Amino acid sequence: MPTIKCKGRLLGFLIVAMMSCVGHSALANAVVIDSVRIRLAPDRTRIVFDLSGPVEHRIFALVSPNRLVIDIDGATLDQEFSAAELKGTPIRSVRAGIRDSSDLRVVLDLRDEVKPRSFVLKPILQYGDRLVVDLYTAEQQSVPAVQKSEQIVRQMRDVVVAVDAGHGGDDPGAIGPGKLYEKDVVLAIATKLSTLFDKEPGFKSAMTRTGDYYLAHRKRTDIARRVEADIFLSIHADAFMTPDASGASVYAISQKGATSETARWLAEKENRADLIGGVGLDDKDDLLAGVLLDLTMTRSLSASLDMGQEVLSAIKPLNRLHKKQVEQASFLVLKSPDIPSLLIETGFISNPAEAKKLRTRAHQERMAQAIFSGVKKYVGQSPPLGSYLAEKSQANSAGLATYKIVRGDTLSAIAVKHSVSAERLKVYNGLRNDRIKIGQLLKIPTS
Repeated sequence: MPTIKCKGRLLGFLIVAMMSCVGHSALANAVVIDSVRIRLAPDRTRIVFDLSGPVEHRIFALVSPNRLVIDIDGATLDQEFSAAELKGTPIRSVRAGIRDSSDLRVVLDLRDEVKPRSFVLKPILQYGDRLVVDLYTAEQQSVPAVQKSEQIVRQMRDVVVAVDAGHGGDDPGAIGPGKLYEKDVVLAIATKLSTLFDKEPGFKSAMTRTGDYYLAHRKRTDIARRVEADIFLSIHADAFMTPDASGASVYAISQKGATSETARWLAEKENRADLIGGVGLDDKDDLLAGVLLDLTMTRSLSASLDMGQEVLSAIKPLNRLHKKQVEQASFLVLKSPDIPSLLIETGFISNPAEAKKLRTRAHQERMAQAIFSGVKKYVGQSPPLGSYLAEKSQANSAGLATYKIVRGDTLSAIAVKHSVSAERLKVYNGLRNDRIKIGQLLKIPTS
């Protein structure tokens, strides 16, 4: 009997040891999650799992309390979650553990209920396999309606310039010497450019991104359309296959393909960024959109080319030009048929000399000023109909000055200031009485 008991113990020990070996073997062959990045953007919170290989996953939500469970088959976690990354997100805390011996379960404890969306991405450029989970709060699920202006505001409206800083978030763009990221350089230039437009009477800017987060190309143009932009400017500082390439470039959309090998290569590289950012597009919608774009692109293309030439002329004294004329390429971010659009390469970040300049605040400010000057000159020559600048141009050609009403103004005070009678002001402006409104544009006879 003692011998039999001993054999039973030995058999049990062997079974446990074999199971342990199987478990260790499964973990050894598991996909490793090298890093986890949590980024807050205006329209969502994005969680990116960087993987050593492809995985299968499932997500489901739980309530009371609100939680989101992410099950990743055959995976192990190689780092701990940082609580600092959760600030401002709908995530209260994150827990993770191994389930069924080989699978990883990640649990997000949520502050509020969210709508999740998840997808996997294949390796591309410097990125490996990734699992992406997007969280949308109730506010982010509803798109704010664009309020139509009152008649007087429409008459005196500013020229709206959408300023787009390329790349961002998980997509750093090109990387120059000393780990100089394109996404950081162009955000600095775009911010300075936006400020210049906001300070200029008759202009108003709207930035597509104001921080370090990724936006898909079509999302950027959607923002421009939502703010009813008259002009779209996408700012970049790209790289080429060799460090010898140098100089600033300006691109407009091409309906028939790129105008040079450089333009073609850059367009393909920029367009692949949608895969990096993890945005999926419906094929049928794209096909329909493509047909509509082709039908209406010609109208804004001419304006884009004229404006681009003015921008090149303004940049030339500041920076060597890669090409003296506006180039054309099929950049997705330029495909807004109703908005004259430019993609401006402020220099090649892969060129050590240009990277050194692009890194400095002084050069960034000068570049922003040059772009602003070129656009301002173009708009002065061809102001959008119904804008303050169009009304001002028309008044000047008719021997009239213009005055924009500010708080505290009265019709009689304006008349005295411009040495004209109040009655004459009413005649020139079609006014029935002395009532005026802030923002209203008055025509002032100069003779």
